[in-house]
Amino acid sequence: MTDLFGDSASPALALARTWRPRTFADLKGQEHVVRALSNALTQGRLHHAYLLTGTRGVGKTTLARILAKCLNCESGVTATPCGVCSACSQIDAGRFVDLLELDAASNTGVDNMREVLDNAQYAPTVGRYKVYIIDEVHMLSKPAFNSMLKTLEEPPAHVKFILATTDPQKIPVTVLSRCLQFNLKPMPPALVAQHLGEVLAHEQVDAEPAALNLLARAAAGSMRDALSLTDQAIAYGGGRIEANAVEIMLGTVRRDYLFDLLDALAAHNGDALLEQARQMAERGIALDAALQDLGSLLTQLALMLHAPGAMDTTIDSERMQQAVARLDAETVQLYYQIALNGRRDLPFAPDEFSGFCMTLLRMLAFAPDATNGGVPTAPASRPAPARIVPARIVPTRTERTAPVREHVAAGAAPGSTSNAGAAVEPIAAAPATPAEPVRVVREPVPHAAWDWLAVVAELRLGGMAKMLADHSELVSQTGDAVTLRVAESHKHLLDRAYQNKLVAALHDKYGAALKVNFEVGAAAGQTPQQARTRIREARQAEAVAAIEADPFVRELVDQFGGQIDASTIQPLGEST
Repeated sequence: MTDLFGDSASPALALARTWRPRTFADLKGQEHVVRALSNALTQGRLHHAYLLTGTRGVGKTTLARILAKCLNCESGVTATPCGVCSACSQIDAGRFVDLLELDAASNTGVDNMREVLDNAQYAPTVGRYKVYIIDEVHMLSKPAFNSMLKTLEEPPAHVKFILATTDPQKIPVTVLSRCLQFNLKPMPPALVAQHLGEVLAHEQVDAEPAALNLLARAAAGSMRDALSLTDQAIAYGGGRIEANAVEIMLGTVRRDYLFDLLDALAAHNGDALLEQARQMAERGIALDAALQDLGSLLTQLALMLHAPGAMDTTIDSERMQQAVARLDAETVQLYYQIALNGRRDLPFAPDEFSGFCMTLLRMLAFAPDATNGGVPTAPASRPAPARIVPARIVPTRTERTAPVREHVAAGAAPGSTSNAGAAVEPIAAAPATPAEPVRVVREPVPHAAWDWLAVVAELRLGGMAKMLADHSELVSQTGDAVTLRVAESHKHLLDRAYQNKLVAALHDKYGAALKVNFEVGAAAGQTPQQARTRIREARQAEAVAAIEADPFVRELVDQFGGQIDASTIQPLGEST
């Protein structure tokens, strides 16, 4: 009798069961454990208790069963069991009488453990060793753990314990110290995709490589999950695995969509960014998963920028290279952090789409170089517009290369002239007579007249480049050469990318002829950051003094024996 799924007498098994490894050689991705166990079996250095740890689906139970075959194979204790003898066949079929598998999740009590330990005293029935596999051992109760301590430390010679858990932190140290522990690693996506390709080739199922990569990433390091998803993909695709069908099945995001988002961010194109988000929502893509995948893509971009040899660039290599060329390391790190925070805050948004859009707009707004079509990094403190006033008539100077200054009303910010090399110095305006023409007086002024604190405040900088400017002090300037000094404690800010951004901002303000040099040395305490700190401390001291001198406050202190908490006093205009 047959049905759509084959012979009903021997129904088809899931891929995860059909392709469960039978020997150490079949086990993928756990070479460090296989090597240790194989050498121990070959040299006869056997331990009485093993603890296998690792996430779900990486081969803990499979490895325990293979070890049971190695111990009980009729050909002798060996690292390569024959697989055909009675003991090996029965262990593979789950019928070996001297192999007891206990699920600690459903047998958590001390009575269950006492029954196992009482049975362990008897000699094996047909095998060489009695093997006890206790899965999810961390679920045992504290009394159950205590009851097995003595037997676990000195078991009978014919007994081997193999414990498996996904959470070793919950196992008492008294148990850990009695076991030989092996940590099974999650499977890398490349290895999972390769194994899936081999399995499907034997199963004669056509599969696109891109679809296998999607399945491998969705498995998150678990080979069993990967095979289960592959079963689902075969059913969904009607016997064929295609990338588009897998994307729909998993609800994942095509990497093309993510690259389009990054392209719009790099171009500071808000319209294109929101249009791409709208298209993703219309296609029914889970936006929470989109932020997760975007974070994964940004991680790969960061690896390509800092450690190109640490990742496989064969996937989407062309678009990856394009993205790396358009985004610097600082921007990638910023986008990654915003994506993480946006995903965390998504449940608190009015709706998922608006939360997703606000996360993308936050990336656009806080990009370090968002000055051309995007939103500036931070709202710059705009000085009051300079008011040009009548000035006395002086002969016009003919030197075109010398820096100039404009006489403006008091309160105009330095550097606000249209000349790229000019610095503005406020002076008192001379009263003009009706007969005198109204015009601006331009006179040469040295660059040494810079107020570095005011200059930094006007530069369009963000991120680490802004920190470099804040922690630099103006040492000297001769002609068009400027020297900036950074203290030894902040020399890590002298990254070439940050220097280039600061120099570019100065060139935009004072002209490309300006030469900027950086040095590391003892700072004199004149950096913008230190100046702002001194101003803030002075304002705080004034605020505390004003409160302490207030008659009403003094009366309260005198009458009630009160005490003023200076840490709660805050100058006006500042927020906590």
